[in-house]
Amino acid sequence: MITIRQAGHSAVPDVLALLDGATEWLVAQGRTDQWGTEPHSTNPRRIAQITGFADDGGLWLAEADGRVVGALAVGTALPYVPAADEPELYVRLLVTDRASAGQGIGGLLLDHARELARAGGVGLLRVDCFAGGDGALVRYYEKQGFTREAEFAVPVNDSEWPGQILVQRL
Repeated sequence: MITIRQAGHSAVPDVLALLDGATEWLVAQGRTDQWGTEPHSTNPRRIAQITGFADDGGLWLAEADGRVVGALAVGTALPYVPAADEPELYVRLLVTDRASAGQGIGGLLLDHARELARAGGVGLLRVDCFAGGDGALVRYYEKQGFTREAEFAVPVNDSEWPGQILVQRL
């Protein structure tokens, strides 16, 4: 059984471990353009970001048998995303344990985000994701009920990271 609970600072290493595992999986697939090849757990910017999600009160963990199998962060849109013109809840992070793939953990966490939005009287849920490669991540969110809103790009070194904003009306 998977349970979802709100998380604080003590969960930051668990979230970073999930991100590291996801990056390792992506690298093994030859998909280094999404998150690169370096662990998130040694990246000061990423550590600060996840700590900030905990500080904001928007960090949630999915657990199975006492083991962290997923993480969700919700709150305001990230700085590189245009602001919505109505109240929203923004999915700032969604990551699951690759060893638990296929168990619907991401969908459960997104259901939790929908519940949080509804409880807050918000009718718009947005998320952004990597739009490069074969587009699998965009298609995942579409299967979860989101629709494409806008593409964007974030400058990274000498290139750009392609992103997609997706929306869901609740």
